[in-house]
Amino acid sequence: MVFSKDEMERYTRHFVLQDVGVAGQKKIKAGSVLVVGAGGLGSPALFYLAAAGVGKIGIIDGDQVQISNLQRQILHDTNRVGWNKAQSAKQAILKLNPNVEVVVYEELFQPEIAQTLVSQYDIVLDGVDNFETKFLINDACVLEQKPFVHGGILGWQGQIFTCIPGETCCYRCIYEAVPKGENIPNCSQAGVIGALPGIIGSMQALEVLRYLLGLEPLYAGKMYVFDGSSGVSRVIPFPNTAPHCKICGEQPEIHSVIENRTEYERTRDWKTHTSCTYEKK
Repeated sequence: MVFSKDEMERYTRHFVLQDVGVAGQKKIKAGSVLVVGAGGLGSPALFYLAAAGVGKIGIIDGDQVQISNLQRQILHDTNRVGWNKAQSAKQAILKLNPNVEVVVYEELFQPEIAQTLVSQYDIVLDGVDNFETKFLINDACVLEQKPFVHGGILGWQGQIFTCIPGETCCYRCIYEAVPKGENIPNCSQAGVIGALPGIIGSMQALEVLRYLLGLEPLYAGKMYVFDGSSGVSRVIPFPNTAPHCKICGEQPEIHSVIENRTEYERTRDWKTHTSCTYEKK
């Protein structure tokens, strides 16, 4: 693998960094990441993954840019209100780093395409705003044996968790099933401080880069929880796969996300835009 003159200058700080260097930058360039959702978490994550030189970045989002997104979704701007978010994200990324390949999927992440899409990438980043899609990402990744980095934000609080199938517990090991009920808040109801997704999304990008470099992700089998109102953070260990888990436990019940599609259905229209879901554990 050869770096262009532009890349040699662009990635100078990586070339001189211990644990990266030329060999590590080649791993990053050879890597591929699927980002589900180009909203609050996807914005900083996509910027930093592109800036780092990840070779192939897939972006799937079926939503459009709205004025209310711009308080936190820094990939987009006022001139691109009304654009599909994945297309808007691609334009911003290529302005930052034209050396990366960006593949856009202007659609919702749904069971019919989930496993096929996930199988085409090295790692997946969860930047969505609802539990149904988060469980879909988890299940598709576990079935396809692909690692993923979960992120969730709401109000002043955020969390991050990395799953490596076959090595760590999964999202379903922790939460078991999609929570139901009208009392589950989202960003439009409870709000979110604009800088919070910048913190959590950047940490997600770091987890992805560590994985591509062959370094252990910091939060594999652990959940990092951050409270932006107090500055206090904590790490909750989940060292083992839950025996009762329906997808990676002792007697798995889920063998296909298409067969399990009713669990991922929502009572309102599917969205994949702001990542505003957070559940205390």
